[in-house]
Amino acid sequence: MRSARLDQALDLGLFTLPQAGAIAVIRPRLGDDLSALPRDRVTVITGFRPDHDWFAARGHTTAAKAEGPFAAAIVCLPRAKAHARALLAEAASIVTAGGPVIVDGQKTDGIDAVLKDLRPRVPLSESLSKAHGKLAVFPAGPALSDWAATPAQVDGFTTTPGLFSADGIDPGSALLAAALPPDLKGRVADLGAGWGSLSRAILARDAVKELHLVEAEADALDCARLNITDPRATFHWADATTWKSPRGLDHVVMNPPFHTGRGADPALGLGFIAAAARILNPQGVLWLVANRHLPYDRSLTALFREVAEIGGTPAFRLVRAAFPIRTR
Repeated sequence: MRSARLDQALDLGLFTLPQAGAIAVIRPRLGDDLSALPRDRVTVITGFRPDHDWFAARGHTTAAKAEGPFAAAIVCLPRAKAHARALLAEAASIVTAGGPVIVDGQKTDGIDAVLKDLRPRVPLSESLSKAHGKLAVFPAGPALSDWAATPAQVDGFTTTPGLFSADGIDPGSALLAAALPPDLKGRVADLGAGWGSLSRAILARDAVKELHLVEAEADALDCARLNITDPRATFHWADATTWKSPRGLDHVVMNPPFHTGRGADPALGLGFIAAAARILNPQGVLWLVANRHLPYDRSLTALFREVAEIGGTPAFRLVRAAFPIRTR
């Protein structure tokens, strides 16, 4: 979809890539086709580890953070409006003044609203509509500086736009934090740690020897480093479903994500559960909060010898799963 718009925009002369200089592609998603662009000049900029690793495996230059200057930038819009604005401000600041900033997004991700907000602020080209999305171009400059990401203080934590539950502690995480046993001890991992609200609750247990915060989103992990200063904490920018613990763990705590884009994707949470079973000690315990409608029961009973619901609400359930089953 994205490649079709890029190809047509270039063919129609909606924009022209500078003849020299690096091109930033900001936040493309796993599977996006960037073949319309000169590969040797492209840097894929994304802090989401699965996307970062996918493009790196295909030979693209990748970075978690943007370090300009760039001759041009393509912003692949996310759904969250505040995050989209922050990415556009970032692109306009890292591209040489007057260079093209290309805005590309699906209609379901709010591209129309973003273009409407841009028109009174920058000289925006006519938009190209194709493949259920739109693409438009404006020249880089300081006009969007007030859209730049600004850290916020929420419930005693630092967050930034675009993070999961950036405006407050997620109710599921709060529920699980309150249910963790006071005698939790040993080596623990928080899979999908986000900006650290569950991790802070884990570290309130004095018997915890070490805590591994595993998070795929680099911006979230940066916030977690600010929010969690306990020396027992170690931070890992990694896909939780493939992360390898340095040694077996006594406990895994998690509120796994279950969305890919707009749609629910239970396979994502199932991957977290399988990862927990893999990295726990034979006597290890998984502490899980999940939306009640998610189909996790079969995997839990296949991967753990003991599975029990230990509380919850009409929206969420809390699960304790112990003694992971090792496959031979």
